[in-house]
Amino acid sequence: MKTQHLEEIKAKYGSCFRQLLLISVPLILSQLINQLQMVIDKIFLGHADSLYMSVLGNATFPMWTTMSFCLSIGTGASILISQSVGANNRKNIADYAGSLIKYNNIIPFALFIFWCFFSSPVFKIMGVSENLLPLCVDYAQFYSPVFLLSGFGSSFIVIFQTSNYTKPLATYSLIRSGLNVLFDWVLIFGKFGFPVLGVKGAALGTTLAEFIAAVYFTYVFFKRPLATRPNFSTIRNSRFKSYLNSAKLGVNTALEGVLWNCGNLALIRILNSINELAAGIYSIIFGIEVLAVVFVGSLGSAALTLTSEATGKQDFFRYKSVFRCAYSLCFVVIAFMIVSGYFFPNQILSVFTKDEAIIESSSIFLLIIGFNMISKSGNMIIGNCIRGSGDTQWMFFTQIFGTVFIIGMACLFVYKLNFGIAGVFFAVMTDEIVRFIINYIRYRKICATFGK
Repeated sequence: MKTQHLEEIKAKYGSCFRQLLLISVPLILSQLINQLQMVIDKIFLGHADSLYMSVLGNATFPMWTTMSFCLSIGTGASILISQSVGANNRKNIADYAGSLIKYNNIIPFALFIFWCFFSSPVFKIMGVSENLLPLCVDYAQFYSPVFLLSGFGSSFIVIFQTSNYTKPLATYSLIRSGLNVLFDWVLIFGKFGFPVLGVKGAALGTTLAEFIAAVYFTYVFFKRPLATRPNFSTIRNSRFKSYLNSAKLGVNTALEGVLWNCGNLALIRILNSINELAAGIYSIIFGIEVLAVVFVGSLGSAALTLTSEATGKQDFFRYKSVFRCAYSLCFVVIAFMIVSGYFFPNQILSVFTKDEAIIESSSIFLLIIGFNMISKSGNMIIGNCIRGSGDTQWMFFTQIFGTVFIIGMACLFVYKLNFGIAGVFFAVMTDEIVRFIINYIRYRKICATFGK
């Protein structure tokens, strides 16, 4: 009997690993392609002009603060749809999915107007120098049309993910990123007779690629059979009230993302006070870290779906096993980051910049972010498991604390202890460790309640 019980447990964990990989691998490929494209953008801009790296760092952080808000609103619908899948409630699935597609475009349209016409005050508040300000405004204006696609795009992704069918996302990303790299190369450097547009070319190339790839994405979405996709009649007749119900959950995650990005904006402001290249160095290191976050974030997205389903089914063992399996997979990424950061820092950094001084002074930061991923990945996986239980407020509240904490620690390390750029990285690491402990305690309490 004992042997049979162990075999059953092994089979359940094996099933959990397979489901995590089934959902997360296409997401990983999709996000990896996207990030690789962004890395290539940075390589192009870094080789065109070193100052463009600071433009990219200053412009993309605030824009992604608002973009992440749009994308995160759909988290509430994702949770409710997945819980309805677990409970086999087809009516709620159709209702939440239909209202998401119909109403999830209001905020993105308003943000398009804002970034296209009113971006300058944001960059001034950030402390962007007069030399960089016009370039940041140019980037925002040429990139802002992407917001018009974000509502539909995030809604479609929720439907794909809650249907446990994410394969088309990788193909979509390959098309979009391939076009982006081509357009950026042509427009940044002025190839094939086009004018040399520099940082404006990077933004315009991204926008053109997004709109062309969106045609393919829409075609695949409506062509493929998807378990949670509503029909046109359901979308047309869907109620705004259903969207508000899901948005109430999603807004906590959206505000959490805004706060996280606001913390990063504050860090950029602090970095700008150190010197003009500091934000560029942080942007390079952050861009490298994001490649690892792609893996962890995709596993976290899969964990959100599976823990939401487990909550709908009231399957306690499944809920716990999702966290254990997902976090254990993160250590493959963590080990790779630490090893590569220790043995090949100069080779990695030289891809992004030719400046020997920057390469030499920044190598230690690669090792720091490698060790930081132990707690950072824990926060990402635990956070999605907590959200999967239906509680989206907790991570929002801990992010309020985290944002205040990280800004305070950065000011201490930079202005009082004079650690320079290193002080910002120490603040980031301290923040992740503290919040990991707090979030893990909360996760254990949910497990204790769930098990009763």
